[in-house]
Amino acid sequence: MFLNRSAVGSDHFTATVSIRQRQFAVNDFGTGYSSLSYLRQFPIDVLKIDQSFIHQIAADPEVSSIVSAIIHMGKSLKHLVIAEGIETREQRTYLQTQRCTEGRGYLFSRPLAAAQFAHLLQMGIAETVVH
Repeated sequence: MFLNRSAVGSDHFTATVSIRQRQFAVNDFGTGYSSLSYLRQFPIDVLKIDQSFIHQIAADPEVSSIVSAIIHMGKSLKHLVIAEGIETREQRTYLQTQRCTEGRGYLFSRPLAAAQFAHLLQMGIAETVVH
């Protein structure tokens, strides 16, 4: 389940989260209304780093420091950290050096229809698309 900004402020959402045994992710972490307080208020399992940060890793040392901090904070809290919008080998390499092992983006594959993805799975090459 992914948390969006409108759902997080809802009392109904908070009650639902405490009842269900699911995996919860914060989308676009570091942008807009996503907040460090979410990490204490909700049973978060996954932090997804917004692609706007990933796109600027190579060009802006401050952004790469922020990305590094998000990765290390997420790992220390035992969250899965996923980088979104990986488009270059340089971005992938930087994320790997920071021990961010999960990501998605055009470097790996453009969005696929279900049938296309199933075909890749059957051929045994979906590993590069998924990771």
